[in-house]
Amino acid sequence: MCGICGFTGETDGGEERQIRRMAELITHRGPDSCGFFGDAGIHMGFRRLAIIDLAAGNQPVYNEEKTLVLTFNGEIYNYRELREELLARGHFFSTNSDSEVLVHGYEEWGENLLLRLRGMFAFAIWDTRDGSLFLARDFFGIKPLYYMRCGDCLVYGSEIKCLLAFPGFRKELNQNALDSYLSFQYVVPPETLYRGIFCLPPAHWMRCRNGKIILRRYWEPRFCPDEKMTLEEAADRIEAAFQNSVEAHKISDVEVGCFLSSGVDSSWAASYFSGQKAFTVGFDAGSHYNEIWWAKKVAQEKQLCHTCRLIGSDEFFSVLPQILNYLDQPLADPACVALYFVSELASRQVKVVLSGEGADELFGGYRIYHMPASNSMYQKMVPAWLRRAVGEAARYFPDIRGRDFLVRASRPLEETFIGNASMFSLAEKRCLLRRPEETRDPSVLCRPYYRRAGELDAVTKMQYLDLHLWLVGDILLKADRMSMANSLELRVPFLDREVFQAASVIPEKWKVTENTTKYAMRVAAERHLPKNTAEKPKLGFPVPIRLWLKEEKYYGMVREEFSSEAAGRFFRQGELLRLLERHVRGREDLSRKIWTVYMFLLWYRVCFLKKY
Repeated sequence: MCGICGFTGETDGGEERQIRRMAELITHRGPDSCGFFGDAGIHMGFRRLAIIDLAAGNQPVYNEEKTLVLTFNGEIYNYRELREELLARGHFFSTNSDSEVLVHGYEEWGENLLLRLRGMFAFAIWDTRDGSLFLARDFFGIKPLYYMRCGDCLVYGSEIKCLLAFPGFRKELNQNALDSYLSFQYVVPPETLYRGIFCLPPAHWMRCRNGKIILRRYWEPRFCPDEKMTLEEAADRIEAAFQNSVEAHKISDVEVGCFLSSGVDSSWAASYFSGQKAFTVGFDAGSHYNEIWWAKKVAQEKQLCHTCRLIGSDEFFSVLPQILNYLDQPLADPACVALYFVSELASRQVKVVLSGEGADELFGGYRIYHMPASNSMYQKMVPAWLRRAVGEAARYFPDIRGRDFLVRASRPLEETFIGNASMFSLAEKRCLLRRPEETRDPSVLCRPYYRRAGELDAVTKMQYLDLHLWLVGDILLKADRMSMANSLELRVPFLDREVFQAASVIPEKWKVTENTTKYAMRVAAERHLPKNTAEKPKLGFPVPIRLWLKEEKYYGMVREEFSSEAAGRFFRQGELLRLLERHVRGREDLSRKIWTVYMFLLWYRVCFLKKY
């Protein structure tokens, strides 16, 4: 796990100084060593977190003739097999690293190399023969890669902060990205909150030559449910694929540990770590927010060396500016703070951990995936015109049981489901923002994905959307940044092409039932876990924001931010303060909406204005 950065073209003559400055900004991604390459038309930087081939795995890496130059962030789990194939084809290797497989593989197969890889990656290859730069990102977007055009230069990096340091770049807020952030709780890729900076989408490559850019998608996660598949067959496929993936993800020249929550995803991964280290955090706000005791039970059952700690409210709030600096963009998912603390805890003992991200998107794990079944009877019985009228009226109801159902069931899935999180509606944004004319219906951003999902069943459509938006914009963003903030490599064995192949054929009936989610996956996991752990309902990573915002101290902090000059630039402050007061008085739980705005304003002050 590492960090990369670079730029094509020339600047003011201080190119070497500039690339070193960019790499220095991501030292946390790779504190073990650094490497650089500079030539006419290109400068490349690299920071290394040494995991494989500790002695000789430094970068940049070259082919035999040094006509190809590589910098790489990630891990290739099938590199040994690829290495043997390339040796048989006449290539010579100077290291035992997975990085060198990429440069020889690109030399042999070009962009077709990507479909041969198993792993997580973002890499850059400079071809000295034709002056072209090739950038690529892994299948699911586990590893980040950002880029921008600045004059005649193409600038790229593992984190946005590298690009912000490039001379001549003028920092401007992207108002469209703010609008999408308020709907989704994250900035919808490929946009960022900085105008002109984009993330390379997952499963895409880019080639830049003579100032011209080609962008191509090389793979797509396609679901093809097999309705004839039995539950036992589904569980067998999942078990075999996941066990194989875990073994591949444990390949390392340093010790590998695991995160352990109370849920089935991380618990199943941890079940393969007998005798090794596991890490858990919780909050000191009651049993609902602290399930360390449950994780301890799993650790004892699987004979894990378990380390845990409690997080206090003061500690949580005090670290927010630091976390936003690592994120580069606001993320209104409070679980990212918990992930920061558990990464910090693990990094004191290991350099690599496995975690459970991706299981919900692949196997149908979110509770909201019950929505199509719960809506169907109502939609069959009530005419569409009446459902819409009731749904519009329900938006103005107080926070009572059944309100959200009436809103969601009033329209087709494609108009109501924008992902696992949904913050402010179009009407709410227009009421809240100082420039309401720039707001967009969030469903517009989802339409291309629904079109590509075609005639799939409703649950699988929801999975497809979440794989492309929620997983990339929220889950994997926080996983990468919070682990890398602590110089820790986080691996996600569920997000493996072989595991996805097993998941892609599972029919809806073995994913979501009346009583559970991830049904077939839970059946497979139960072969390795206690029954009550395998069947435990999903909690996510509950954070007591709802409670803390009612405490005078934290209420005051948020109120101060809502009353600030910066808040007045973007929002109608009276509406912000009304949101806060309604929550504090207990009229309804508005904590997630309040947190979404608060994190944006704090980010704007800390990262955009650099005032903290």
